[in-house]
Amino acid sequence: MAGSPLDADRLLAFFDEHGRDLPWRRADAPAWGVLVSEVMLQQTPVVRVLPIYTEWLRRWPTPPDLAADSPADAIRAWGRLGYPRRAMRLQAAATVITAEHDGVVPSSVEDLLRLQGIGEYTARAVAAFAFGTRTPVVDTNVRRVLCRVVRGVDEPREPATGADRAQMMTLLPTEPARAARLSAAVMELGALVCTARTPTCTACPLAGGCRWRLAGSVPGEARRAVQAWHGTDRQVRGRVIAALREAVGPLPVTALAQADLQAEQLTRCLAALVTDGLVVRVGSGHISLPD
Repeated sequence: MAGSPLDADRLLAFFDEHGRDLPWRRADAPAWGVLVSEVMLQQTPVVRVLPIYTEWLRRWPTPPDLAADSPADAIRAWGRLGYPRRAMRLQAAATVITAEHDGVVPSSVEDLLRLQGIGEYTARAVAAFAFGTRTPVVDTNVRRVLCRVVRGVDEPREPATGADRAQMMTLLPTEPARAARLSAAVMELGALVCTARTPTCTACPLAGGCRWRLAGSVPGEARRAVQAWHGTDRQVRGRVIAALREAVGPLPVTALAQADLQAEQLTRCLAALVTDGLVVRVGSGHISLPD
């Protein structure tokens, strides 16, 4: 867009010089690898994803490879990335890709959205980064850059909306491959420079035209406090999944009850895990990962 502070030339030069060398960004990265990376990176930092991603692609280099194994295998390989439902969604997506797309990751946003567990952001990220299509890719990092640089406000961290994607679409270059690379560059700027708490404006290639900086860099409303981890249901659910990953055969529920877990909280978390499909009951007193 003419006159926009989102200067594509400056952003792409920044990305060429400072963009991290990540396996899913390389020219030889398969579309399946891009899809796997995008699912793993949801709410999980790059440093934790890298070793699991490498092992995952070594074990399951194509969707049919993963589809041939069970959800339990996927959950075990997920390790401690957190939110293990993502592992099940990847296995389910691989099954659909194998059955309905001849084992090849589809390139259109519409087809990607039909895969289980694939939402607007992931579908657009795969379409752009794996296939070089011109589609807006807006995560929290991109939205923050958009809010500050283009809108001149520092809004609290919120999920991307249709309005965000529509505005980003107007800012993309017309050439698809350049548009896809710009989306990656904006994302990298938000991750490395235009961070939520301590943006490094002096290192930003867009500082000269950033409307938020020119307006005095007024901070937005206080962001929500990060939820404590110790003692939460999420921690207990994680402990249950970790125990099942290590178990040989079905695990007695009594073994978990003896692991200093409160009975009421354990019962609640087990019920939630069963509802989510991450755990199945075996008989009256055992549980296991889903086959």
